Amino acid sequence: MPENGPVESGPALENLLVEERTFPPSPEFAAAAVASADLYEQASADRLGFWADQARELLDWDTAFTEVLDFSDAPRARWFADGTLNAAFNAVDRHVAAGLGERVAIHWEGENGDTRTLTYADLQREISRAANVLGDLGVSTGDRVAIYLPMIPEAVIAMLACARIGAPHSVVFGGFSAEALHSRIVDAEAKLVITADGGYRRGAPSALKPAVDEALAKGGTPVEHVLVVRRTGQEVAWTDDRDVWWHESVDAASETHAPVAVDAEHPLFILYTSGTTGKPKGIFHTTGGYLTQSAYTHRNVFDLHPETDVYWCTADIGWVTGHTYVTYGPLVNGATQVMYEGTPDTPHRGRWWEIVQKYGVTILYTAPTAIRTCMKWGGDIPAQFDLSSLRVLGSVGEPINPEAWMWYRRVIGGDRTPVVDTWWQTETGAIMISPLPGVTAAKPGSAQVPLPGIVADVLDDAGKSVPNGSGGYLVLTEPWPSMLRGIWGDEERFRETYWSRFPGSYFAGDGAKKDADGDIWLLGRVDDVMNVSGHRLSTTEIESALVSHPWVAEAAVVGAQDATTGQAVVAFVILRAEAVEKADEEGEGHDVVAELRNHVAKEIGPIAKPRSILVVAELPKTRSGKIMRRLLRDVAEHRQVGDVTTLADTSVMDLIATGLATAPSTD
Repeated sequence: MPENGPVESGPALENLLVEERTFPPSPEFAAAAVASADLYEQASADRLGFWADQARELLDWDTAFTEVLDFSDAPRARWFADGTLNAAFNAVDRHVAAGLGERVAIHWEGENGDTRTLTYADLQREISRAANVLGDLGVSTGDRVAIYLPMIPEAVIAMLACARIGAPHSVVFGGFSAEALHSRIVDAEAKLVITADGGYRRGAPSALKPAVDEALAKGGTPVEHVLVVRRTGQEVAWTDDRDVWWHESVDAASETHAPVAVDAEHPLFILYTSGTTGKPKGIFHTTGGYLTQSAYTHRNVFDLHPETDVYWCTADIGWVTGHTYVTYGPLVNGATQVMYEGTPDTPHRGRWWEIVQKYGVTILYTAPTAIRTCMKWGGDIPAQFDLSSLRVLGSVGEPINPEAWMWYRRVIGGDRTPVVDTWWQTETGAIMISPLPGVTAAKPGSAQVPLPGIVADVLDDAGKSVPNGSGGYLVLTEPWPSMLRGIWGDEERFRETYWSRFPGSYFAGDGAKKDADGDIWLLGRVDDVMNVSGHRLSTTEIESALVSHPWVAEAAVVGAQDATTGQAVVAFVILRAEAVEKADEEGEGHDVVAELRNHVAKEIGPIAKPRSILVVAELPKTRSGKIMRRLLRDVAEHRQVGDVTTLADTSVMDLIATGLATAPSTD
């Protein structure tokens, strides 16, 4: 069976929640929008011709392609394969050549308040210097480079320097351990590591170089050099014949460098994502198709007007969102963007909104977890800042609860901005399902329809398309340009993981439903589906019901073993600031819990009523904001809590376990 877990036979996922609110674009927004409804017609009439047009319009090619798609060796796809191009040239050099060298590419804001502004001409010089240094250190086209950096401009510069010489990069999130870094270096056979002495996080320097030293001390790597950016000024251990300071080498290098034209199917990067077997999967993407869809989606989903917009994606470059919507998509499109090093609550909880006000951000793209955290803190914080520059809001990373969507639009967007809820994955490379802000009548909580050129469906256990109003398994039935080309070094795992459950279609483990209009709603991982008395319930819908209560800012739901029902619903909730005081007054939250259980029963039916609800101060999250439901299941089933090393705050689980032991029974 595929690695995302066996899919049990039985009824399709239940369709529990009904959302009837819609928000069409204003006539003014629609009239000026980049994307219009005829994109759907063009793509439907000639899908491959549509993608060829996008590739030619959005990118500059050294050698023009004549072949659009070769899928004869399915599931291996080849897009624009006889064309050649360079990613860094498309992201930077061509804008300078077009006279846009003085346009700001990156407004960078450090957590401690320091700033840098880099124009496209600045980026061209820095990337060229870095590419020359990579060559001097023995890196050539096809060699892999590991990047382990904080959110500083050198992260983007390093990625594009690798792309400039055709060396696939493997970015490892700066919060990962030495062991995780070591395994990724070994798997990719990286020849060089680019890191920093450290970065700033929550007001203090956080070291990075020691993890690199520890990883390399484990042995078994082909690493010859470590290129080190000085960010914090911390003292670091040094290996003289291996370690090289960035500022001493890159600053002294020539700012002239000729980019290497590579085949469209040349690997651009490897990015590791967790696998249930314990061994991370090295998803790799190639150059031409990935850049095409990155630029196409960034331009149309966010309604980008590069001459006037200031765009900000809050993702770290260690995740795929940071690859596609920080490094590649925005720069290929000639956008001006904001990069921020730190956390949204340092030095105060209004930090993000302060940055929006300072730079006049017009497009904001962030995660539902961050939105719900800001809900918990209260709307009075963003109200202290001028957010009137914002005109498009985006959501990414997991399904967004309808009430969080509404709060985002109302409080952050002033009840006037379109909200685009986007579905995609590391494996898909770019956005696949999303509203178009000038076309779609948006529904709170729904990604809605596949973008023009994308073909998706929701299937039942037998592989048949489910009718409107039913739930099932989200699949992609036609190849797309930015699709993964494999798992690095493991072809069999690639085919088994993504292509074996529904032959001929891509399935990576997400549940979804179609509403009465046929619009798609994501229901989370099928691994998180609960089987309660024969009903297959999505954790996402129950969480959304909880968050729809005015007291609740965030919720996580898991299924725990139950002798009577097979599984029972167990919920962990974070209350909004104004509700915490009420919970205390009511005596350890007894009435709050009863109120929330009844609210779920009223919203989506008695079958979904949680057996237990625990009010908590925080949920176990990775530093990317993902809720670790696996750990909550351990607590709910009174098992020893598993590995917590990837959590942003490892003490959270101790507090939750203690709280559950003393919580009142709600059976």
